[in-house]
Amino acid sequence: MSQIALPLDFPSDPGGDAFLVTPANARAVHLLDHWGAWPVRTAILTGPPRSGRSLLARVFAAKSGGSVIDDAEAVPEAELFHAWNRAQATHRPLVIVAAAAPPDWPITIPDLRSRLAASTHAALLPPDDALVRALLARLFLRRGLDARTELIDWLATRIERSYAVIEAAVALLDRDVTERQRRLSIPLARATLGEAGLVAGGLERP
Repeated sequence: MSQIALPLDFPSDPGGDAFLVTPANARAVHLLDHWGAWPVRTAILTGPPRSGRSLLARVFAAKSGGSVIDDAEAVPEAELFHAWNRAQATHRPLVIVAAAAPPDWPITIPDLRSRLAASTHAALLPPDDALVRALLARLFLRRGLDARTELIDWLATRIERSYAVIEAAVALLDRDVTERQRRLSIPLARATLGEAGLVAGGLERP
């Protein structure tokens, strides 16, 4: 899977910190890139753990000159309220990064609740097949592992569509390759990940 060229000028090194884009996250990238069209100067960026939401928010801030509040669920509501108002007053865009948007993330201050409801919501979805393959290739490359195309294809049809599970699977394979001094292969992946419950019984996902 090749990396999609983006107007946000992401890094192009597949082994670096480039933000890989597929249909699973392309809409969120588009929304952040077109912040001038937001109805208000604040957006909420959500996504599963390890989905790259913090990286995407940082790149957005560098490109737009805006600001970011990460892990917003842990930030006092009064602080979020003032930051939202400040973004409107200064016309500098603000991205609030959270695991989920209200009402899944309960807000007790009514005025903040209404303000967040008026904000653009950019959601990173669970990885699709193209992103699963791209993430596997990147993570293997970062660890210096020679992952052949057939191994990545085998994993992509069996592993859970979860950013965290993909990272865990590559880490386990890296450990076994190092400890056992074995070549990275489908049989090794089947044994290691099957024992850990990270592949579904060797059956392809429908």
